[in-house]
Amino acid sequence: MEKIIECVPNFSEGRNKETIKAITDAIESVKGIRLLDVDPGEATNRTVVTFVGEPDAVCEAAFRGVRRAAELIDMNLHHGAHPRMGATDVLPLIPVAGVTLEECAEMARKLAKRISDSLEIPTYCYEAAAFRPERRNLAVCRRGEYEGLPERMGGEDGPDFGNRPFDEHTSRTGATAVGARDFLIAVNFNLNSTSTRRANAIAFDVREKGRPKREGGKPNGRPLKDENGNVIMIPGTLKGTKAIGWYIDEYGIAQVSMNITDISKTPLHVAFDEVSRAAAARGIRVTGAEIVGLVPKKAIVDAGRHYLHKQQRSTGLPESEIIRMAVRSMGLDEVAPFNPEEKIIEYLIADKSGKKLVDLTCRGFAEETASESPAPGGGSVSAYMGALAAALGTMVANLSAHKAGWDDRWELFSDYADGGEKLLERLLHLVDEDTESFNRIMAAIQMPKGSDAEKTARARAMEEATLYATQVPLRTMEAAADCFDLCEAMVDEGNPASVSDAGVGALAARAAVLGAGMNVRINARDLKDRDAADRLVSRAAELERLANEREAQITAKVHSKI
Repeated sequence: MEKIIECVPNFSEGRNKETIKAITDAIESVKGIRLLDVDPGEATNRTVVTFVGEPDAVCEAAFRGVRRAAELIDMNLHHGAHPRMGATDVLPLIPVAGVTLEECAEMARKLAKRISDSLEIPTYCYEAAAFRPERRNLAVCRRGEYEGLPERMGGEDGPDFGNRPFDEHTSRTGATAVGARDFLIAVNFNLNSTSTRRANAIAFDVREKGRPKREGGKPNGRPLKDENGNVIMIPGTLKGTKAIGWYIDEYGIAQVSMNITDISKTPLHVAFDEVSRAAAARGIRVTGAEIVGLVPKKAIVDAGRHYLHKQQRSTGLPESEIIRMAVRSMGLDEVAPFNPEEKIIEYLIADKSGKKLVDLTCRGFAEETASESPAPGGGSVSAYMGALAAALGTMVANLSAHKAGWDDRWELFSDYADGGEKLLERLLHLVDEDTESFNRIMAAIQMPKGSDAEKTARARAMEEATLYATQVPLRTMEAAADCFDLCEAMVDEGNPASVSDAGVGALAARAAVLGAGMNVRINARDLKDRDAADRLVSRAAELERLANEREAQITAKVHSKI
């Protein structure tokens, strides 16, 4: 899985467009970074920047942004309505895909140390990256703001990195809080009501903070307080959420506006269902939801799978169909279009510059293969045959999941279909990866070979590219061989009317294994490391024997049934 994190630094400049542009240019100078949003505020004199990418690229871009801000912003001259303590005030790292919060916290600590060591900017670590429990709270790190730094620095309350007496350099840059936090989903739930009061009541029912406990349990009763004088709260039902009710004149409806600050505790679909329940208890219906900003793909896919599961429908469907189910179920397009390519982070930042074979039509793929270009060739075609084997097995599983009279077996076949979808994605990826392996060999061939050093480098690159070109079709063989279990299960247990489809899947899987095996052998012969070559060829031969045996067994079963 691709690793993606988000970074949302807040810079203490919201008025000078040239300064803001210089900072964002520094961030964008890192390859692979996608700048998503730049939000300056004149009153706050603060700009919130949002960018995403792979972890190393994001950390490097964040560092360059901090460095440029330190060069251009003088905190001695800064005034604004928002709390702040540095030219770069806060710098959170946020996991989006393939990365845990704990990993982001470790990255944040390393980044904080680098900023302190290289730029001499004092840094505090907050939220998940905090070294001290109390510093999980940003307000504790920023206590006294910029003006309080002279008193804090050099003492017990000083920064985690660069804790020295306040000096001339720090008077210009201030200090920075570097942290890690979970992704926040901003979502508004649409109500078939215009009442802000009722929307607020629903918000108080569900938000973690809840509502004040009142005298006599009456809505207009006096708030009750504990022995310390603090208002006693009745907690809401959703952990990790903040919510209020409001009326939106543009839409002519009231909404429950919610920030889900911990999507591991309260997934998007759980919030939707609970707000719907609380609204229904007050005679109101949730008619849809509006995602504000961006959302991780997992949140939408998990929602789609949840609603399919509630309908006792197979979840082994293409990702696009699962997302469509989520959009329909939560009414995400009720007040504005929900375009996954623009709203889901992973889709928005995907590299769309290169042409992928799997995105071609059937005719396009066949014609591209038939052209004069040596790639795609047998390796890509083998991977695609394997993908078709997985697709056929998955199709039979999905058809079986909603076969009349088989209602008690839908979950069994849904699990088969889920496994088939994973196989399908593995093999589709290998269609293009096989062509990539050919490109690596061509790149190595074109390397200069004049000096001894160049010859050595070229020989090493050729060996590495050849090894990769041998390993890729072997992975195709292994993935295609995994299709036999699915196809056989569908012959044995699936919809009898589709038994021939499962049989064709087995034939396609065998062709994929044997075809990719030819590529393993032809590439392995050019490896200098003969021990590695022998191991790869031996594994390929084992998979070929398996494929021949399994296909013969499965097709015999098919013929006995038809």
